[in-house]
Amino acid sequence: MNNKKETANERFKRVASARTQKIIDMIELLGNCSNRRVYEYSQEDVDKIFNAIETELNLIKEKYKGNGKNKEKFIL
Repeated sequence: MNNKKETANERFKRVASARTQKIIDMIELLGNCSNRRVYEYSQEDVDKIFNAIETELNLIKEKYKGNGKNKEKFIL
């Protein structure tokens, strides 16, 4: 067994990498909803989805700058 203690940076890289990959996987799944043979949606629906994603990304970027703010739950 390895007794070396994980540094804060190593822990960040491990956790952030795994969470980033989960987000990428979920975005790919969201892309599956674009199939018009299976789903019906308007451009307004699509705009709401991408605006919510872009807003959340901007909020998270601000958190990394030390300016984190409260967020609202997304509802289509």
